[in-house]
Amino acid sequence: MASFTLTPETWVKVKIKFLRKYRDLAQADILFTPGQEDALVNQLMGLVKRDRDYIEFTIKKALADPEGNRL
Repeated sequence: MASFTLTPETWVKVKIKFLRKYRDLAQADILFTPGQEDALVNQLMGLVKRDRDYIEFTIKKALADPEGNRL
């Protein structure tokens, strides 16, 4: 189970940060449905070839400062 909760509004900001960090991802590659955080983590794990801990850490870091520019 994912250790964070996203809303559509916060997901937009997190997605922008992921797209900046991983420029080879297309916006269509990253889809999110509210309540499906685990599916999102699994999708991102495959796209960026990182483990679950790294993906969750990165998302939580983005959520800690949603208005910031850094990931």
